[in-house]
Amino acid sequence: MNGDGNGWAAGPGGVKVWGRYGAAGLLLLAEPDATGVEVLMQHRAPWTNAGDTWALPGGARDSHESTAEAALREAIEECSLDPSLIDVLHEEITAGPFPADPDQPELAGDWTYTTVIARTRGGRRLLTHANEESLELRWVPLDELDSLPLMPAFQKALPGLREIIADL
Repeated sequence: MNGDGNGWAAGPGGVKVWGRYGAAGLLLLAEPDATGVEVLMQHRAPWTNAGDTWALPGGARDSHESTAEAALREAIEECSLDPSLIDVLHEEITAGPFPADPDQPELAGDWTYTTVIARTRGGRRLLTHANEESLELRWVPLDELDSLPLMPAFQKALPGLREIIADL
């Protein structure tokens, strides 16, 4: 059912994480010229989880969705992307799974975050329009991502994601 993934799940150390059935984000790559690969990044609104940091567009997965479907849906909602211009290349669990928390039985267990790596067709940057969850959307060179104040979970996953991208 649409929207049934909205809600909290058990994370590590008693923290709550968003997405009853897990969450997914879209690492969208473009290569508009010879300067190298760029990634679509979202400057998260202050009221969002880990607000005022930079991360991938993404969010909670609904029960009927694959991780790729959830990542694409969230990117469409948050960035107004045209999904017909995106090719999914790879999916990687970059956080979790986290078991259920017996001290918080109301929270879902087995939460994971999946990074869905995709590229734009033709290598061009896609036009974007941010929704209320974003302060800004920006295409950033892959080798310059560390210059941004990144969401901690994304920063932790980034070295492994760079290795995967190099192999694609």
